[in-house]
Amino acid sequence: MPTDPTERVVVPVDPAGADGPVEVAADVTGTGPVLLLLAGQSLGPATAAGLADALPGLTRVVVHTRGTGASTGVPGPAGWTTTLFAADAVVVLDALGVARAHVHGFSMGGRVAQVLAARAPERVDRLVLGATGPGGAQEVPCDDDVSRTLRHAGSPAGRQALADLFFTPAWSARNPEVAARFAPTGTPRVRRAHHGASTGHDGWDLLPLVRARTLVVHGGDDRLTPPANARLIADRVPAAELVVLDGARHGYVEEFRTQVAGLVGGFLA
Repeated sequence: MPTDPTERVVVPVDPAGADGPVEVAADVTGTGPVLLLLAGQSLGPATAAGLADALPGLTRVVVHTRGTGASTGVPGPAGWTTTLFAADAVVVLDALGVARAHVHGFSMGGRVAQVLAARAPERVDRLVLGATGPGGAQEVPCDDDVSRTLRHAGSPAGRQALADLFFTPAWSARNPEVAARFAPTGTPRVRRAHHGASTGHDGWDLLPLVRARTLVVHGGDDRLTPPANARLIADRVPAAELVVLDGARHGYVEEFRTQVAGLVGGFLA
């Protein structure tokens, strides 16, 4: 458990935008170099907090993506994009007075991190891309049955099937409260906007622009985002190294937390 007190900051990011007033929240814990953590599609901040707690010696800033956690936002007709989410992250860093930070993006948060690192390279020190893909035509797609699970993730059966994509059943049975954190959050409208942002992402031309030293981490048994995507990213980013975790599914950040904390902590150090 974390011993450092956590402060929540709430930042106005788009007071007069097309989607109405939007505030983005972030939970700030610890002292030291700043690590910005970006969560996955429709996932709340608790999905990033576990790994953050396992990385002492850093100031961990867990962003609540629009429509999740304590962040507000009702998507308009144009929907949301990873570019918009990256701009929100920059506003959070500005509000905290942070010029440059390490960045950890998980799943859709990894897509957001790609945009941030490519378009604002001066803001990113080291970059960790976890369980994510490049998007666009180059993305290696998931199987059709996985796509069906995602479409029905709001039903009880769909939530269980989604949990099995994130974690091995035995681990989920031993850690039900942790596994439950990875259920989709937000209203149906917000979930659709997050899905549109993730599926609309195309980072192929952005990846060669990333100048930060980059660690790509992926589960070897990830069916939600097939691990071939990790190789595509690692080959495309100029200064990237790749680690594939045998036996890990999409939610490796929790099921393999101790191992991942060692990897990420060592990389950021």
